[in-house]
Amino acid sequence: MMIRFLKFLLRGLLRLLYGVRVTGMEHYYQAGERVLIIANHTSLLDGILLYAWLPETPTFAINTRIAARKSFRFFLHFVDLFIMDPTGPLSVKSMIKFIRGNRKAVIFPEGRITVTGTLMKVYEGPGMVADKADAMILPVAIDGAQYSPFSYLGDRTRWFPRITLTVLPPEKIRLDPALRGHVRRKAAALAMQNLMFRLVYSTYDYNRTLFAALLDAMRQFGRNSPIVEDINREPLSYGTLVTRAMILAQPLSRQTRDGEYVGLLLPNTAVTVVGFLALQYLGRVPAMLNFSSGTQVILKACDTAGIRTVYTSRRFIETAGLQTMAEELSRTVTLIYLEDVRAALTSRDRIAGLLQGKLPRRAYRRSVPAATADAPAVILFTSGSEGLPKGVVLSHANLLSNFAQVRCHIDFRPSDILFTCLPLYHSFGLNAGLIMPLLGGSKVFLYPTPLHYRIIPELIYEIGATILFGTNTFFKGYARYAHAFDFRTLRYVVAGAEKLREDTRRLWNDAFGIRILEGYGVTETSPVIAVNTPIVNKTGTVGQPLPGLECRLLPMEGISEGGRLQVKGPNVMLGYLLHQSGGDIQPAASELGAGWHDTGDIAAIDEQGFIHILGRARRFAKVGGEMISLTAVEELAMRTWPDYHHAAVSLPDERKGEKIILVTDNPAATRRQIQNTARALQYSELYIPRRVLQAEKLPVLATGKTDYVILNELVQTEDRDGSGRIGKITGKEGDAAKTDKGSKPQPAASADRR
Repeated sequence: MMIRFLKFLLRGLLRLLYGVRVTGMEHYYQAGERVLIIANHTSLLDGILLYAWLPETPTFAINTRIAARKSFRFFLHFVDLFIMDPTGPLSVKSMIKFIRGNRKAVIFPEGRITVTGTLMKVYEGPGMVADKADAMILPVAIDGAQYSPFSYLGDRTRWFPRITLTVLPPEKIRLDPALRGHVRRKAAALAMQNLMFRLVYSTYDYNRTLFAALLDAMRQFGRNSPIVEDINREPLSYGTLVTRAMILAQPLSRQTRDGEYVGLLLPNTAVTVVGFLALQYLGRVPAMLNFSSGTQVILKACDTAGIRTVYTSRRFIETAGLQTMAEELSRTVTLIYLEDVRAALTSRDRIAGLLQGKLPRRAYRRSVPAATADAPAVILFTSGSEGLPKGVVLSHANLLSNFAQVRCHIDFRPSDILFTCLPLYHSFGLNAGLIMPLLGGSKVFLYPTPLHYRIIPELIYEIGATILFGTNTFFKGYARYAHAFDFRTLRYVVAGAEKLREDTRRLWNDAFGIRILEGYGVTETSPVIAVNTPIVNKTGTVGQPLPGLECRLLPMEGISEGGRLQVKGPNVMLGYLLHQSGGDIQPAASELGAGWHDTGDIAAIDEQGFIHILGRARRFAKVGGEMISLTAVEELAMRTWPDYHHAAVSLPDERKGEKIILVTDNPAATRRQIQNTARALQYSELYIPRRVLQAEKLPVLATGKTDYVILNELVQTEDRDGSGRIGKITGKEGDAAKTDKGSKPQPAASADRR
């Protein structure tokens, strides 16, 4: 009776102070008698919260070090304790025996309170207990307590944050009965770790709009917190950013219509962010146009999405030398310069925007009363380096769910500064480089191009950036010019969009003591599918699939290892906008059914769940009846000439079906050299390219990936006339003369696939 009364008082007090909300309690009763209750460890309040709301009073498994603290002794009188060392075999065995007696016990698999705001290391003990005791696992997600003064986050706490407890459906760890000993223990630990990632993922509500989520972030991290800065070096706070967006929204509302797809042709600047948010506030759908792709591609993109209005900047057009493009675009669409919009702002517009900025939630509800999470939020155009452009329609839920997935692995902090030089018309740059840090409270520094290899390391040093996203090509370029101390503040360096080369990984580790974490994604998945982390990392892979995402491999003819990677989850796009489709969205679907997306990549997934990308499905050549990975040919070339760039393409061949052509910027490269490497490394003769062509520089996309469309055209032309000189590509099949490793050219900006 005393315990029930104490729980009643605790619940009342916690509801009063923290507005505690509990959902999913029906799952508690479904779990049965033999139950291991697990929870993420966010603060010193966690045990009290579980004690107050769990219907029964379970036994709490507590670390011996924690139990010895004087500050806990008062609370320990009211609960049954099982004091254990999660790393000690005897403690684990005792816990297994205890739960086998059809008892319920609470354990925190992390063993300590988080200091990052996301998941800490998960110990092996809880997974072993659940497996050996044959217990049902009841996950309880705690969210909000990490922002209370009772947490260890310091700079992110406030007095009375809202707290939610979510009781998830019970489940069991199911392992292969053949696994024994150390292997089984590792498998159980991995299963528990993945369950914890899913638990943390469930704490974020992605069923809302992007603008609503931004307003929630502003409330959480502070209206006056600086959040965006560009090369003009004028930081904007959450409040300023939202207010400016609402002021700009006044004239934009008169120039566009509800739900309209509106083009943005702008570089990485704070003005672009304001324009993007203004359209979100109005319920318009920004269509991010790739200004490096050329006029005809942009015109096709506008036609595909039915874009009638495009916003740009006169200063940007003049600086980038895009006057001809602007003139041609203005003949087809209404091209509006933001300088003109600003000059035409009336006093009424400014006052209305300022007033709305004071009460942004109320203003937003009035602006878009019927806003839903499943409505289109943004359109990104993917032509790829290998195909025709398509419009990828991403919903608010797509973007926010990907943030919920990524935040389980990368903790965005208010103390962080994310250096964003990847273009915002690219999904990696837009979501990972802008939206995610905005929602996580991290400041974003926007830089207009990733190609300034000398300037960017110096800027990272100057502003003290802590997070950098980029590609292998760019990271290699930065390392070439950076001082050993330039990257001292970086705590996350994540590579995506192209394969991270071993020489780049080793260069950063040796020169700067930094481990580059490789990830993987496609535009259609908003974009992240998998990522390596400091906690879960395997060199040579792109990490494990994010929580909430299903991955399957479909067999492919001629491929013995792996298969075609298919994915399904809340971050998978609404669908494609195809040319001449009348604006209809073609929903995501593959051979596996609706909601699945075929990435077009050939991958293998190992026993630990790590994804190995073997290459693009289109980037395989059928030589003599065998499927040969062009990516593997490029890897072979990299092993032969590690200081240069290489790309392999295939052309039809009368004798063997297809032939492989290697293009390199090594002026001394010969087929004989790569042949010798292949034999030394025991590669099949089929991996040796038929010809090796030299290029002054390889065509590269704005994201750093090789532009295979242009490359194929150049190689086909050279192969057709056999002259050996087409543009800047020349071919040599024999030995070259002397090696000349002159200075390497910077990649040129072009179109973008992902």
